[in-house]
Amino acid sequence: MREAIHNLEASKIREVANAGLGRDDVLAFWFGESDEVTPEVIRQAAIDSLQRGETFYAHNLGLPELREAIARYTSALHPAVDASRIAVTSGGVSALMLAVQALVDAGDEVVAVTPVWPNLTAQPAILGAQVRTVPLVPADGQWTLDLAALRKAVTPKTRLLIVNAPNNPTGWTMTREEQQAVLDHCRETGTWILADEVYERLYFEPTLNGCAPSFLDISRPDDRLVVTHSFSKSFLMTGWRLGWLVLPPALVDGIGKLIEFNTSCASVFTQRAAVAAIEHTAEITPRVVAHLKQCRDTLVPLLAALPGGQVAPAKGGMYAFFRLEGFGDSLDLAKRLVVEAGLGLAPGNAFAPEAQGWLRWCFASKDPQRLVQGVERLKTWLSKQ
Repeated sequence: MREAIHNLEASKIREVANAGLGRDDVLAFWFGESDEVTPEVIRQAAIDSLQRGETFYAHNLGLPELREAIARYTSALHPAVDASRIAVTSGGVSALMLAVQALVDAGDEVVAVTPVWPNLTAQPAILGAQVRTVPLVPADGQWTLDLAALRKAVTPKTRLLIVNAPNNPTGWTMTREEQQAVLDHCRETGTWILADEVYERLYFEPTLNGCAPSFLDISRPDDRLVVTHSFSKSFLMTGWRLGWLVLPPALVDGIGKLIEFNTSCASVFTQRAAVAAIEHTAEITPRVVAHLKQCRDTLVPLLAALPGGQVAPAKGGMYAFFRLEGFGDSLDLAKRLVVEAGLGLAPGNAFAPEAQGWLRWCFASKDPQRLVQGVERLKTWLSKQ
């Protein structure tokens, strides 16, 4: 086995979840997905496709009609994006990995803003890159970017900067001014930006276009910028494994080749479902966002009221990132909560060392009362410590 693979850390989130396997009495909030099933109109489109016998290979870059639909969807939110710049992928994870494969060689320097979903730092490490991090800074539960530290970290030697905003797990979202400063700096250093914007529609601040600030709003088509997206979050399609990339024209053919050698293509019936998702986005996504905001506003005040609780409302995403005074090791705490309280949360140190002591609570619950029940279990457990 390659040393880079041998040195990979196993998922701490999975480690906690495994501690609760076989227990139906655990309220689980550890994974980043809603417990609501995919809307019927999307599922029916996949069924219809299968009934038509669409069980064969598709184009590496995706069905033309889906690429056109994604381009229209993206262009309604941001400056116009041509369908020729869209690549359909077998999940958002695959989109991220394809981008890293296309841009990073062994020994290259990669900088990532953390805390962040561990796949984003693991993927360049798998390819033998040297990964450095720029930590967000917490204050009163709110996480902010130290722009000066990022500028210092990203130099002409930096091949790739990875930014996830709205952020998993903290809910941090870049401002337009921060994005412009980062883009300008990376233009100067010649650094590529990989922007993971899968949570852009899950944004709770007032906006004209109904989404978080995006690098697409301020970039040129030929900028060294790759933006990744997924159908998982905004359309309740986590298990479908379908995502996409917005690419500069010069990368499209290369990404097509990489898709061929990774997965060949996304399945046709899932792509038909994605077309239906986009066609019905006006009735699906705003409802999802409104419900998630209700869930956030239910959970965060309850966590803030706990003894020693520190949390801030996330501006975007589907997570409450919080800590409790007096508890250090996140993984140990999360495991104890599974066993002793019947509560499943993700440990903060799964996302970065600086998030030690924090916990991530996915609030994407169909029934907000599950969140209330979860806090009651936590409160009861704390009273015994």
